Amino acid sequence: MPEEVLFQSEGSQSRSEIASYLRRVADKLDAGDDITLTAGEQSVTMTPPAQPTFEVKAEREGPTDSPGELSIEFEIEWGEDGDVGNGESGGGLEIE
Repeated sequence: MPEEVLFQSEGSQSRSEIASYLRRVADKLDAGDDITLTAGEQSVTMTPPAQPTFEVKAEREGPTDSPGELSIEFEIEWGEDGDVGNGESGGGLEIE
């Protein structure tokens, strides 16, 4: 299925700045509020449902014999038609 990017922002941030962004998203989710993302001229507002699908990935990209790039990805997804997704899980998530 084709992907349409509605908003994108990428840049170097301190760990503290990233934590602040994540806290704001967490607070909006807790309150059941819309989430508005803004950077420059770009802006999008999204309304996550009460129970979206939450995906967490830890990845390493690059050649197997030399340093690559590591990432932690957090994704909250739901269908535009109100469908909350497949909800598959390999067990309970724990973040320590």
